[in-house]
This record gives sequence, C-alpha cells and structure tokens, in this order.
Amino acid sequence: MNLFELVREKDVCWEYAEKLDGNKVRCKFCLRVLNGGISRLKHHLSRLPSKGVNPCNKVRDDVTDRVRAIISSKEDVKETSSVKKQKIAEVRAPGNMSASSKITTLEASSPVSKVFPAALSIAASTLSDQENVERSIALFFFENKLDFSVARSSSYQAMIDAVGKFGPGLIGPSVETLKTVWLKRIKSEVSLQSKDAEKEWATTGCTIIADTWTDNKAKALINFLVSSPSRTFFHKSVDASSYFKSTKCLADLFDSVIQDIGPENVVQIIMDNSFNHTGILNHILQNYGTIFVSPCASQCLNLILEEFSRVDWVNRCILQAQTLSKYLYNNASMLDLMKKFTGGQELIRTGITKSVSSFLSLQSILKQRSRLKHMFNSPEYSTNSSYSNKPQSVSCIAIVEDNDFWRAVEECVAISEPFLKVLREVSGWKPAVGSIYELMTRAKESVRTYYIMDESKSKTFLDIVDRQWRDQLHSPLHSAGAFLNPSIQYNPEVKFLGSIKEDFFNVLEKLLPTPELRRDITNQIFTFTRAKGMFACNLAMEARDTISPGLWWEQFGDSAPMLQRVAIRILSQVCSTFTFERHWSTFQQIHTEKRNKIDKETLNDVVYINYNLKLARQMKTMSMDSDPIQFDDIDMTSEWVEESENPSPTQWLDRFGSALDGGDLNTRQFSAAMFGNDPIFGL
Repeated sequence: MNLFELVREKDVCWEYAEKLDGNKVRCKFCLRVLNGGISRLKHHLSRLPSKGVNPCNKVRDDVTDRVRAIISSKEDVKETSSVKKQKIAEVRAPGNMSASSKITTLEASSPVSKVFPAALSIAASTLSDQENVERSIALFFFENKLDFSVARSSSYQAMIDAVGKFGPGLIGPSVETLKTVWLKRIKSEVSLQSKDAEKEWATTGCTIIADTWTDNKAKALINFLVSSPSRTFFHKSVDASSYFKSTKCLADLFDSVIQDIGPENVVQIIMDNSFNHTGILNHILQNYGTIFVSPCASQCLNLILEEFSRVDWVNRCILQAQTLSKYLYNNASMLDLMKKFTGGQELIRTGITKSVSSFLSLQSILKQRSRLKHMFNSPEYSTNSSYSNKPQSVSCIAIVEDNDFWRAVEECVAISEPFLKVLREVSGWKPAVGSIYELMTRAKESVRTYYIMDESKSKTFLDIVDRQWRDQLHSPLHSAGAFLNPSIQYNPEVKFLGSIKEDFFNVLEKLLPTPELRRDITNQIFTFTRAKGMFACNLAMEARDTISPGLWWEQFGDSAPMLQRVAIRILSQVCSTFTFERHWSTFQQIHTEKRNKIDKETLNDVVYINYNLKLARQMKTMSMDSDPIQFDDIDMTSEWVEESENPSPTQWLDRFGSALDGGDLNTRQFSAAMFGNDPIFGL
C-alpha cells in the first residue's frame, strides 16, 4: 500500500462507505454507488446542495453533523489561499462589476429562489450588500413564519454579529444537534444563572409566584416562578386540570414546589384569584409557619380599573372615544392625515389588559385634543370627500366638539392615573412590598381630593377601591413592609403608621416564632423608630429616600441585627405576578397526551430556556424608560380599532384578565390566521 492509499484509508468517513473497484464507493446507508471516491461520499452524506451530488435520504443526523464539521474544517484550511486569489481577481475585474452580482449567485440556492428564480435573481442583483443581507434575513422570517418581534431580542443581533465574524461558508447546526448538544449546553448555562440567584436567598428570602391560566374546556395550567432581588426565574409548568378544584391536591403541589426551593428560603407565595385561596392558605399556615400567602397586586389593581370602566358615564366616555379611534384607524388616508397633525404619534395605546388599554388610550386622546380639533376643522379634512362625506364623520366631529365628552375624558384620566401609577410600580420587577401600602393610600387620597366638591362621585370610586383593597389586595406583609420602609417611618406627613403597627407585630411573631429569637426585638424596634445608633448617622438619613428599603437596611441596620434580618427578607419581595411572559400554546403542548416522554422532556427544556432568557432580558431592560404596563405595538384587533361587533377569538386576554407577552400582536394573530397553530419549536 502506497502513502496516498494509507492516508486515504485513515479518513474517518470510510466507516460509512464500502470501497469498490476504481474510484467508486457504496454508501452504507442508502447503498447508492458513487463515482469520485471519499470526497463525493462526504458531500452525499452532508446533504448539502453542492458538487452536484444527490443527498443521502437515509443517513443519520449525527453522521450528517459529523461530516459537515469535517467539510467545514477543510474549507477553513483552504480559506487563506482562496481569499488571496479572490483579492487578485477583484483587482483584475472590470470596474463596472458590482459587488451585488457576486451575492446573487449565493441567493440562488435559497428555497424561495428555487420557486421564483428569475424574479428574485433580478431583484437581488439591484440591491446593495446591506440590502441583500436584510433581504436574506427577511426571507428567513417569512418562510418560517417568525414573529417580527424576534428582531428585538438581544440574541438575534448577537447571532448576526457571530455569523458576520465567522465569514462566508458557515454551516449551521442541524436539527439533531440543536435538540441534543446545544439544548443540553444552553440549559446548563441557564441553570447556572439560576444557581447564582439562589445564593442570596439565605439573606433576602424569595417569593414563589403561581401564575395560572384556565380556559372554558376545564384546562388549568400553572407556571411556577421564583423571584428575589437579583432576578426572577421560571421553575416549572404543571398541568393541574384534573385536580384544580381539589384543595388537597393543590396543597400537595405547592408542598412539592416549596420543598424544591427550600421552606427556609420562602417568605411569600403569590397566587391569583383562580385558586381556592382559603384552602391553600390554611394548609400553608398550618404547615409552614413563616410563609405568607398574598394576592397578586397587579391583578387586584386591574380589577379596580375594570370596575371603574363599568361606571355608566365612564363606559359611555370610553365608547365615544372608541368611535373616534375606529374611524381614524380603519381608513388609510384618514390615518395618514391624523399622524400628520399629531406629529406621527399614535392616538391609542395597548396595555397589558383591556381596562388598562382603555385608560391609557384616554390619556393619549386627551393629550391630542387640540390637534384633533384642528384636524377636523382643517381644509385638508373638509375638502376631501373620501372621508369627510362618510357617515362616521358627522359622529366623530360631534364627539370632538362636545365639551361634555372632553370633561368626561379629563375625569377618567384624573381618577385612573393614580392607580396606573401604582400598577407601574408593582409591575416593574422591583421589590414593592414596602411601598404598596403608601402608594394605595396616596392613590385614594388623589381621588378624594379631585372630588372634594362631589362626595357622591368620590364615594362611588373609593368604595370600589376599598372593596378590592379590603377583600383581596391588603396583606399583613404590606403593612409590615410599610412600617419598616425608612422613607415612610421617618416621614412626618405619614398618618397611618399607628394603624398598621398591629399587623407589623403579627408579622414579627410569625417570622420570629420563639422567645429566643424575639429576646431583644423590642429594644431594636425602639432603636429603629427613634433613629438611634447607626440609624442616626448622616449617611443613613440621607439615603432614606434615595436607595431601596432592603438595601438601606443592609447598609445601616447593624444597630438592630435581628430586626435587620427580618426587614431585609420582607422588603426584598415583589407583590405581583403581572407582566410575566405568557405563551400558553407552548405550555399546552408540553402537557398534551399526544406527545411521547422524550418529546415532552425536550419541549420542557426548550420552554425552560426560552422563558428564563426572556425574563433575564426583561430584568436587564427594566431600568430603561419602557412602560411595564404598555406595549410598543398597537393591537389592531382590539375594540379600539376593530369595527366588527363580534370580538376577535384572539382576544382571550380580556376574558381571563391575563398579561400578554409583549410581542408584535398583529404578527402573531396574522400568523395564526394564515398558517394555523403549528407545533412550537418543530417538536
């Protein structure tokens, strides 16, 4: 055997082929005979559209991945010399030969170009390099029905940067590699990030969030998340449909989650009103003496706003405003004219719920009052028969010119804004247990002050607030948090400290259940309330209103060590489940009985990664100016736009009071309408 044959025999790909006479080989998978030796076999097994070789239709995915890696590594070795040759060719090429003509050749291999080769080749040849890249990315989005909001993700740009750094010739990972190697690796990375958050639990404690969705087919899915100051992460999803009405079964489920996290770490469990709250509450109180069960503050605030919107004159005002918005948003030329007068600004807003959308939109319309009046009175409007002669035009002009309508809008904004402010504070991921009591007190006072001359209206709205606050929202933990918040405790204008002291003492007894733990607690409370010891230093006094209450106690609470430990654990908790991402179609697929065990495990891992990456991204961007209760995109199927009397089936949000995921609503609904509900992630 000569040296050439010896090298050839060592090629790892020979294990997939049988050597025949001459330069022929037989594929061991499909038994096809190929001319050209081991090189042709590699391209056959790689299933790449190159070298004119028919791809193998029976080769295993792991073999394809291995062969592609071999081809790629050999092409990397050749790259240096090929780049030099390309540069020489470019120098010799005629000056009128554009760069885009080289890209056109690459474009010809795309699936779309195979269907429409002539038209797309001509289109691509007229584009710049940047446009060709964008075109290729756009084709990828359209062919695979991707939500346009994917382009907002940080990983999207990171992927483009990595591909650009690699250069041409990159072979993407196969389906099998994605489902095995990379799924395992990235899940491990995400899990490590969660482990880092767990380290703070001994000091700050954590909150278990039970996020629930039920439908009219008796389906009940519960997502469990764990929140602490550094981050919130997704723990798991459970299908509780068969026992959702059983207190014992739900109690056992909560037991298992508490044990997963560690009872000593859990300060609070937040659940929405879908649960049999009383039964679970009693179970946890009996079995876990130091854990509190609290309602979702955001859900309760949304119920307050929802009841506000049902008040007769408020509902009438909203309907009039919707008449105006539907007219403007259902005519392209009318919409263009509106944006010309508003400086390109939208008239309506989409919030996390129907009621939030309504009050945000009324705020927006009020800001545009003078511009809307100017538009409807302008020659551009009155002389254009395409919209001035429409039947709706008369109604809209009457609304815009109606002073009673604008007074009603002003009132709606005045009574809703204080509660929208509270909703923003409790929905923005930061610990808010120490501030919600004061925020709600101030919101109520705003309504009382606004209606100081109209006791009847004041009572109407304050009764709604008090009913929700008393029956659902208020928790002893909120009172204790307010008592321990230095910006409240040392504020001479605060009048409610005496009324919450009893709740505070009850919470202390729960968190410090033995006499030994409470030995010096009375003296420590006195030291704190009278601002003695380290509490009296200039730094502590200056920081009362400038840093978070939990951090303030960590820095300046050493004069009261046991009270410091309790304060940090209480003040480090969130008080809301709202604004967490919800992809119920995905979770439903996890729990479907049609899937085998392997598929379910894979999809569970994908959802675990997907959810936690989005949560991490939200945590990073929460300090920016984005509004946690408002989406960037307008829901074009909402009742602020849609003229149909029948509500869109995609508006399940309004039926269940759930939060959307913040994606491009129009894109998701268009995709569902056009393509149906494809299996998520191709599993």
